[in-house]
Amino acid sequence: MFKKILKGLAGLLVTAVVLVIVVYIATGPQRLGSDSASASWLEDGPHSVGTAEFVFIDESRLTEENRGFPGKPNRSFQTWIWYPEDLPEPLPLIVHSHGIMSQGSELVNVAERLASNGYIVVAANYPLTNGGTEGGANANDVVNQPADVSFLIDSVLNLSGEEKPFAGSIDPNRIGLSGYSLGGLTTVLATYHPRWRDPRISAAISIAGPINAFTPQFYSTRNIPFLGIYGTADALIDYETNGLLVPERIRNSSLVTIAGGSHLGFMAIADPVFRFMHNPDSIGCQGVLSVLDEGTDDVFMAFGTEAEVVLLDPSAPAVCEKMPPLEASHPGRQAMILEIAELAFFESVFGETEDIRSAAKEQLETSLAADFEEASYLN
Repeated sequence: MFKKILKGLAGLLVTAVVLVIVVYIATGPQRLGSDSASASWLEDGPHSVGTAEFVFIDESRLTEENRGFPGKPNRSFQTWIWYPEDLPEPLPLIVHSHGIMSQGSELVNVAERLASNGYIVVAANYPLTNGGTEGGANANDVVNQPADVSFLIDSVLNLSGEEKPFAGSIDPNRIGLSGYSLGGLTTVLATYHPRWRDPRISAAISIAGPINAFTPQFYSTRNIPFLGIYGTADALIDYETNGLLVPERIRNSSLVTIAGGSHLGFMAIADPVFRFMHNPDSIGCQGVLSVLDEGTDDVFMAFGTEAEVVLLDPSAPAVCEKMPPLEASHPGRQAMILEIAELAFFESVFGETEDIRSAAKEQLETSLAADFEEASYLN
């Protein structure tokens, strides 16, 4: 009898596993046809990807006290580096900035895709905005993150000898930034702020980052290629008063819009973790609102005065003001669009030949929307 029970349970377990696999496959994102122009952009690049971890410490700046937890005399960064193996020539560098309550490896899928195509990608946990922050992530510390970006660039450029994990050097004329959510704001500040910007930056991407606290004059401090990637079902960063403003407010910019794209849908873990949710931003809002104890306006006011063309729009919805969120599109499709858009944008700027840059520009401006009904492009 006992053996029969065990056999019965084993049979049920096998059935359950098979059912899970079937459901997983059946609910996966719709794949592209092999003949589509975008399909090749989702294939691994020609280079094997290596990874390395570092802890970089900036002894020149302190970490402030946070909600009763003591500060530190320095700023410490757990850092990830993705790189193409055995590629000796000078390579472009991309520094990615994470969102609040997240970590540097949040978009590992994008980092690996870039690295396999010849990029060095660096991302770190910022001291007071990462998910493991003592006392809870504090958005106010974003004012220190543009300098953190510059420090990370310096730290990677200074790697040498056995300490340097990648074979090639970094091309100082091909340094770009990518940022998600609060990291998108970090990218904007490090690119355009009149006092905090880093002149080495040659291209920048904001993924679902707030941009409406700054006037066109603020963004006129630089004239480099800028790409915004936003979703229309984003409950945290309102699309109409942020993403939709990118082409008209930021010079030399373009916008990729994902119809039904959610805020959390950009994260690498979104598919399959959030595959069956109406919109995962309902979870994201609970977490983010729990740490915005002083409100977002206080954060923005720390960036400067109206003389520095920092101006809040009182009509813009606050974080998570529009609830419940709209129904989200499939996070797997959202991830595919993000990966292609990032790679195509940076290749259109940093590609080694005119043919590479032109092909990438065509992919970003035309093929992406042709192959994904959720995607559109505007400049």
